[in-house]
Amino acid sequence: MSRHVVITGANRGIGLELARQWHERGERVTALCRQASEELLALGIRVIEDVDVTDEAVLNRLPDDLNGETVDILFNNAGLLTDEGLSTLDMDRIRHQFEVNALGPLKVTKALLPLLKKGSKVALMSSRMGSISDNDSGGRYGYRMTKAALNAAGKSLAIDLAPREVAVAILHPGYVKTAMTGHTGHLEPAEAAGRLIQRVDELTLENSGSFWHSDGTLLPW
Repeated sequence: MSRHVVITGANRGIGLELARQWHERGERVTALCRQASEELLALGIRVIEDVDVTDEAVLNRLPDDLNGETVDILFNNAGLLTDEGLSTLDMDRIRHQFEVNALGPLKVTKALLPLLKKGSKVALMSSRMGSISDNDSGGRYGYRMTKAALNAAGKSLAIDLAPREVAVAILHPGYVKTAMTGHTGHLEPAEAAGRLIQRVDELTLENSGSFWHSDGTLLPW
């Protein structure tokens, strides 16, 4: 029996590839995005537009938009990166990154909590840049801080959802060639998505709450 996979930020990049690959595996995929791309619409999956992960009113309607259907895999992929150095701090941009990168996934997960059942899985798209002990280059204040905050939320979610038998993965995709990175990465989105899907396949209650590189390596906090 196919599983129901819900992906935020699925209109391009890694999110689009996650939707494509899970759909090709025969899963029932629902793509959530602010505005669908032609590539996303061409997949022939269910697409729900005008979903802003910072808008609680919109998110609270999602269970009805999904017709109360159980969510087997929730992949919180939507994210934002802007570049702030110590001499170029823009607090408004940093606050917005917190809303999208840290609070957004928490809001989405809370909104869809009624649809998460025993055996469901939640994935959070984090980043190695959210690792405090791995930071050896400084800068990127907003992105680093928001992904570290997301990691903290993911760890708490793993603990709080364990009694429901819902597992949580905190994932770093690798350095991927997407619009977010200016297409300067080492991995193609399709390869990164395939590795991320493998990590979700391997997610259990026993390894829930861990911080993983998409290649399977455990990352330091």
